[in-house]
Amino acid sequence: MALVIEGEERIVAPVEKVWAALNDPDVLKDCIPGCQSLEMKSPTEMAATVVLKIGPIKATFNGEVTLKNLKPPHSYTIQGEGKGGIAGFAKGGADVTLTPDGDGTMLKYAAKADVGGKIAQLGSRLITSTSKKLAGQFFSTFGEKVGG
Repeated sequence: MALVIEGEERIVAPVEKVWAALNDPDVLKDCIPGCQSLEMKSPTEMAATVVLKIGPIKATFNGEVTLKNLKPPHSYTIQGEGKGGIAGFAKGGADVTLTPDGDGTMLKYAAKADVGGKIAQLGSRLITSTSKKLAGQFFSTFGEKVGG
């Protein structure tokens, strides 16, 4: 089951600072809901462990996060894939764009997600609302951390 989530977050920090934070595993780990660990394997690859609760299902996902299409300091694509054992899998990506906006930066994202296995049986409404909530949480936490 595939879904698309779009949004934007205004961050009170210059583009270069926002870009640096988007590439910092410590910042990302603090912003990703349920993230237990995130470590760099190369400048563009990270290994992640994330615990998520979607409806009645709580699962630990182990996966890879890859940064692609890097155009510093303006845009990149972040892609991830996680396996949650019996719960199923989740994979997705987001195109992230940074634009100077007065004394800050406008961060826009367009994310695509795909889930399968037990999670996919929960129904598209629950998965869509949970995904939107998680994306919103990530970007608002990120905005507070970087611009705060």
